[in-house]
Amino acid sequence: MTTRAGFVALIGEPNAGKSTLTNRMVGAKVSIVTHKVQTTRARIRGVAIEGDSQIVFVDTPGLFQPRRRLDRAMVAAAWGGVADADITVLLIEAHRGITHGVERILETLNDQKGRRVVLAINKIDRVEAPQLLELTEKLNAAYDFEQTFMISAEKGHGVKDLREWLAGEMPESPWLYPEDQIADLPMRMIAAEMTREKLTLRLHQELPYQLTVETEAWEERKDGSARIDQIVYVMRDGHKGIVLGNKGETIKAVGKLAREELEEFLGRKVHLFLQVKVRKNWLEEAERYSEMGLDFRDGN
Repeated sequence: MTTRAGFVALIGEPNAGKSTLTNRMVGAKVSIVTHKVQTTRARIRGVAIEGDSQIVFVDTPGLFQPRRRLDRAMVAAAWGGVADADITVLLIEAHRGITHGVERILETLNDQKGRRVVLAINKIDRVEAPQLLELTEKLNAAYDFEQTFMISAEKGHGVKDLREWLAGEMPESPWLYPEDQIADLPMRMIAAEMTREKLTLRLHQELPYQLTVETEAWEERKDGSARIDQIVYVMRDGHKGIVLGNKGETIKAVGKLAREELEEFLGRKVHLFLQVKVRKNWLEEAERYSEMGLDFRDGN
């Protein structure tokens, strides 16, 4: 039996649906999905199996105009994911079309000759067929894509076709991961991402960029359960108050939701303990970037 295995990078603007597509392809939740833009910070790899092929998805941070060190490190991580991949999938939102951000991505791709890039137009249920056809023609005129796929990552339309095509294009190789492994992120980081997602969804103030979550300790207990201690770092005392909420109700609600999702993900009981700490300069600390799977130097 010939096996295949390789890497596929998903790129696109923030909120284009890369995390949703990763999770749909893998069939499990490995990537943080929220309505907030730029929620994916590290290159999260999800592993999908299609026939005799293993496809390792690199879900990159959204490509946008970087302003701060964290932004620059995220954009560097995204293009790093493209450099490491066998095939790149550019995800475009059907209803938004060719934005300035998409134009910038196409320019960069045109400068990097020799890459295998396919186009996936996402959220196709939001536009009429003629508009979709016109967008497809314009995009294919702007870049020489190998293939074009029409998909809805959220509803699953067209995802199987894309996965099957990618599986057939992977290089012949032994599988890179054990069959039952769906992500190569350490569980400590996945656990921190789950808590950060719950905070992002709960706090509609513009806090997500100002906070990060780290798993400080993970203790396996004799009864098969796990005790997980996490710290939520914020930049200001005022942010700490918002995260805690009135009489601690916000952090309690977030902890409950994160614990339930972790229990479902791990298939066992979890004791989750959250602390909130103020670190005014965490955005300038190399250690925080390492915890997020980013390179601090890329932010220069």
